[in-house]
Amino acid sequence: MSDDLDIIVLREGTEGLSMESYTKKLRERLSDHTVALARTPQEERELVQTGRVVTGITIEEALLDCAETLELFACTFSGTDHVPLDALADHGVAVTNAGGIHAPGIAEQAIGNILVFTRRLHEGWRRKQNAEWRHFQSHELTDSTVSVVGLGSIGQAVVQRLDGFEVETIGVRYTPSKGGPTDTVVGFETDAIHDALARSDYVVLACPLNDLTRGLIGAKELATMPTDSVLVNTARGGIVDTSALVSALRSNAIRGAALDVTDPEPLPTDHPLWTLENCLITPHTGGHTPKHWDRLAEILARNIERLDADRELENQVLAPESN
Repeated sequence: MSDDLDIIVLREGTEGLSMESYTKKLRERLSDHTVALARTPQEERELVQTGRVVTGITIEEALLDCAETLELFACTFSGTDHVPLDALADHGVAVTNAGGIHAPGIAEQAIGNILVFTRRLHEGWRRKQNAEWRHFQSHELTDSTVSVVGLGSIGQAVVQRLDGFEVETIGVRYTPSKGGPTDTVVGFETDAIHDALARSDYVVLACPLNDLTRGLIGAKELATMPTDSVLVNTARGGIVDTSALVSALRSNAIRGAALDVTDPEPLPTDHPLWTLENCLITPHTGGHTPKHWDRLAEILARNIERLDADRELENQVLAPESN
């Protein structure tokens, strides 16, 4: 592959971030290559005709018909359900995703939420708003048990940041025989999940949403959790049965929940979760970081080297057509 490899950045941005900033980072990291930002639909159609790498949220099938030399589509999202994978496979185009770039920020926010509930900082903020100088009791994280459901990049980052807090950790993963960074590793079987929940002071959800995990935390699972436990959802809203969670929070069946994701999302203004003092809500901001484009540009740069060397791509979702 020559040094004048064309990289096309599609115009649609992500998470309120400018694709111009992404283009700038790619040019800095890939100074030996040509990086072009397509600012209009017409520019997209023209540029993809000779581009060998296209990067963006998704690529329309109509653009694929113009892409005569395309070898790689680098998706700027971690999930690729919205990407026309079948059409890309038919064209022999490899696909990669942005998996892992959000892990540090999401993990830090999860730890932050755990500490808020541990030290009851939200009660302190409430009393400050009311100008109340009244003491309240807090907890310690030390000697707690934290279950992390999902040991991918986010789950591993959470466990890494828990190191030093002197807590016991339980990891839940699809293949527990692979082990993991936690003290104990179990699978997604119902009995194993309930055993982990029953032992947990904090439960962090860091798994993808799929047929297995949809509704994973429902009324039965919330009933298994200790009444002083806290649920932290960093993953997807659909993993939790929202109605069951509202009931559990209202009846103090669990101590609280910290939600960066909800079902539905965005959360309607009249939803009861907004009114519950034992529920912390952030609008899916856990992955936001000023290093977003730096990390994504680094993955793409490494993958161009791998493409040159005919090696397996990092974050590969769809393999390239065999030569």
